[in-house]
Amino acid sequence: MNRQELRKEAHDLDVTVWVGKSGIGAVRDELDDQLGERDLVKVKFLRAARGRTSTEELADELAEEVDAELIETRGNTAVFYR
Repeated sequence: MNRQELRKEAHDLDVTVWVGKSGIGAVRDELDDQLGERDLVKVKFLRAARGRTSTEELADELAEEVDAELIETRGNTAVFYR
């Protein structure tokens, strides 16, 4: 599947992982488990998680930690693929 097809498929997905004030370390295992069960996972970065860091930076870091591909970020939401 190419990136555009993945974006279309992700459009109707519900957010299943929320990153809060505990940061990305607190959701790393959950995201890894969900990516093992399905191809695409949508993650929401709450204001408390972002602080002075952009959503894109946090999403890139999280993608690297779970060995996934970051498909897109839109607003405070990111879509991961494995």
